[in-house]
Amino acid sequence: MFSSIRWKFIVVYFLLVFIAMVIVGIFIVDRLEQQQIDSVITSMEHKLESFVSYSSYLTSDDWVANQEEIQDAINQFGLPSTETLYVILNEDVPTILATSSKPYERIVGKSAFQQKFIDPTLVLKAFEGEKVPPNKEMIDNISLEHIAYPVFSSIGKVTGILYMTSDLQNVYATVNESKTILTNATFLALIITVLLGFLIASSITEPIRDVTKKAEEMAMGNFDQFVDVKSDDEIGQLASMFNHLTLKLKETIQDMDLERSKLDTIFNYMAEGVVAIDRNGSIIHANPIAIEILNLGPNYNEKIFNLNDINLGNINYNIINSLQGDAIAEINSQVFKVKYAPFKNEKDNIGGLIVVFQDITREHKLDNMRKEFVANVSHELKTPITTIKSYTETLMEDDIDKDIRGRFLTVIDSECDRMTRLVRDLLQLSNLDYKKTNWKKVEISMDKMLNEIISKLDLVIKEKGHKVILNMEENIPNIIADKDGIEQVILNIISNSIKYTGENGIIEIKAYVEGSNVVLSVKDNGIGIPEIDQARIFERFYRVEKGRSRDLGGTGLGLSIAKEIIEAHNGNIILKSVQNMGTEVIIKLPTSVI
Repeated sequence: MFSSIRWKFIVVYFLLVFIAMVIVGIFIVDRLEQQQIDSVITSMEHKLESFVSYSSYLTSDDWVANQEEIQDAINQFGLPSTETLYVILNEDVPTILATSSKPYERIVGKSAFQQKFIDPTLVLKAFEGEKVPPNKEMIDNISLEHIAYPVFSSIGKVTGILYMTSDLQNVYATVNESKTILTNATFLALIITVLLGFLIASSITEPIRDVTKKAEEMAMGNFDQFVDVKSDDEIGQLASMFNHLTLKLKETIQDMDLERSKLDTIFNYMAEGVVAIDRNGSIIHANPIAIEILNLGPNYNEKIFNLNDINLGNINYNIINSLQGDAIAEINSQVFKVKYAPFKNEKDNIGGLIVVFQDITREHKLDNMRKEFVANVSHELKTPITTIKSYTETLMEDDIDKDIRGRFLTVIDSECDRMTRLVRDLLQLSNLDYKKTNWKKVEISMDKMLNEIISKLDLVIKEKGHKVILNMEENIPNIIADKDGIEQVILNIISNSIKYTGENGIIEIKAYVEGSNVVLSVKDNGIGIPEIDQARIFERFYRVEKGRSRDLGGTGLGLSIAKEIIEAHNGNIILKSVQNMGTEVIIKLPTSVI
């Protein structure tokens, strides 16, 4: 009977489920029993600690005088019937002073060792000051958990102990009930296993019919065949080998198609330009990016490609045995990193060259900007540092006149302020770049803000004799923005107009509504900005007249910061200027900035 494939499956499944259920059942019952006992122990310890804090008489040194109060405290403590508490006095013979056992009159006053439910060993250890670990015992077929808890007097001496026992009958009742449940579950699982094993085993003979039929299909050229494998016997091995043959044939064909498709897709859609060249320099393949970069045209296969055309050096494909490297090339105002390496045939002979064009125009531009930025910062710091150094060395001489010393210190202080402004502006730009600025957006009245700014600049305006015209449209809605940030931008724009406008100039400030934006225009009749410089006016450290701007205290970062702040508020800043006629700066802010 057991030589049958069907019964093999049934027996194996039956044994697997039976062994698994037995192992799991033993583990669960053991863990459940231990968890229940641990729960009882924890409860007993908490009750002993609670009783010590509940009965203030236990903290006194004379328990005998407070015996009735201690007994009343035990009676009122409300222990369950499965737990018994003994208060044992520390005398020559440990004596029970009070207990929760009924009737306690027959127990109180007697030696603790006369009680069969008290373990003398635990009592003696507790009187030595030890908090005795819980101990489980069987007495008269009753399983009990014992705990002895020493109570110390005010001078650190053991006045007595609290001894508690707990009947574990409920614990083992729960464990036995769990055993019954697990046994029933095991029987049910075994019955289901037999049924499923029978069904599975019955399906194993199906491959015998399938193999013959599908072998005929394969003989006719149809390799898309598959036999379900449901056993590991001879039939299963035959089905497995049949499937293995089918899969290998399918995988080989599919892999070839997939690789070809993958390579074509990668080649055509990769961001880099790729050109494959044979040993004679003829172009074998070129992807669309390479065709566009090199302007090869549709008939690129008819062309000869030479690396000399892109200034990568003199390379002869016919005489070289190994060729690989990289270089930087500029093609049609774009910068490319060109990498080239040979490809080989099955005999490890070089068949040609693969050239990859990687567009690094943006990285190249950023690198130049970084170098320019470092140079500008270095230049801006070099002048004040040099001034401070030279003036300080002069001040270190002892024969400097007091007036000269004061002028020198004033210059040093001014140069320090200049470096402080530069560092502050750089830090603000860094926070704006990395979006670390915490905008505190509030409702702002444009009318009120402009009047406050003009008031702050009133002294400077009067010194240069400027006429400021404020033209506000009525009922301009408030904007929601960061007050300090917007005020800094407007203050910077108006300050620039004051600085770069000659004596007795005219500065016109207008505010009006345009669609969903509030528009602020600051227009002056100052020196203006040359048209060639206007495209770069918002770049960092860019100055139209560097020496003059530096003399006026500028860092070259004000307009860059202004642009960053306005764009962070979903706005726009525009500059219009005509040299020697004046400049107009227009700021557009939405009435509700998100």
